[in-house]
Amino acid sequence: MDPGVTAMETILVLLHTESDGTLARSALETLGVARALGMPFSVGLAGADVQAAADSIAACGATRFIGVGGAEFAPSRYSTDAAAAEALARAAGATVILAPATSRWNRVMPGVAHRLGGRADTHATGVSADGSLRVTRWYYRQRMEAVIERAHRPWAILVEGGCGEALTGAAGTASVETIAVEAQSRTEVEGLQSPKTGQQTIRPDAELLFVTGAGWSKNQADGKPHVEEAERLILGFLDATQASLGSSKSLVDLSGEGQAVLGFLSHLNQIGQTGATPRHRKGLATCCHGEEPHVVGWRFVTERRAVNLDANCGWARGKADVVYVADAFEVMAQVNALLR
Repeated sequence: MDPGVTAMETILVLLHTESDGTLARSALETLGVARALGMPFSVGLAGADVQAAADSIAACGATRFIGVGGAEFAPSRYSTDAAAAEALARAAGATVILAPATSRWNRVMPGVAHRLGGRADTHATGVSADGSLRVTRWYYRQRMEAVIERAHRPWAILVEGGCGEALTGAAGTASVETIAVEAQSRTEVEGLQSPKTGQQTIRPDAELLFVTGAGWSKNQADGKPHVEEAERLILGFLDATQASLGSSKSLVDLSGEGQAVLGFLSHLNQIGQTGATPRHRKGLATCCHGEEPHVVGWRFVTERRAVNLDANCGWARGKADVVYVADAFEVMAQVNALLR
């Protein structure tokens, strides 16, 4: 690649608004990644009303704000999202498109890159410019790290959440250039359906990730399971700390084996090799053995602690900063009492 190619890049930070018209933290993190590159960039916004979102980031340093707005662009829908993203990229003349790796953009950006005659890379964990533009990403369930360069343009890069510092700055008044897009779709969004989990337990922006293992629903010292007590202790801790709840695959799948399971868990809570890879600053695992398929989901958790009766569990073998060898029921009961 020509070492001078970086100076010629035209960067577009592509964002979508949330249902309330604001920008999610992942959008602000992508803006932070763009600004750290030290090159001029434009901001493209899609949503029902993009002016308020643009005003909230007016001081981000963008050279230009462009937007596609209207009620038809409020819901997540492939046809309208792809049309908006394509129009914004063409209007900006973008050679590089940075977008947060939300479910909404992950679904459409590879197709948009194809329409533009470009290329797309997903799950980027870092973007740098040192003579040329480089993208860092993980492969094989976060076991291998690669650094990618591309000469082909345009290049769409989807940045994973939690991989950069969120942009902070005062709001202002942004001048948004409206891009006209004719929304054509045979799909009508009637509403949203979510799995029944009893209450909101997944909080991506929480400081702490609290993970439950299969031990919570198994026989305890008296030879009997105490699932109701486990639910009370876990929900009490979540309510007091506003932590995010995760689960190992074994616990999520216990219902399929005819065993009792915590009623508020679903596959959305699952982390590890076959689940999510969260990026909370702190993590506390309880009744988990710390085996590799589960621990791989903790790769980006900065501070790790675990509670387990087994002093030889996987967490104790260099995978956790601190391991408390104790009964999780007793520990969490004491913790909840202190929090109260």
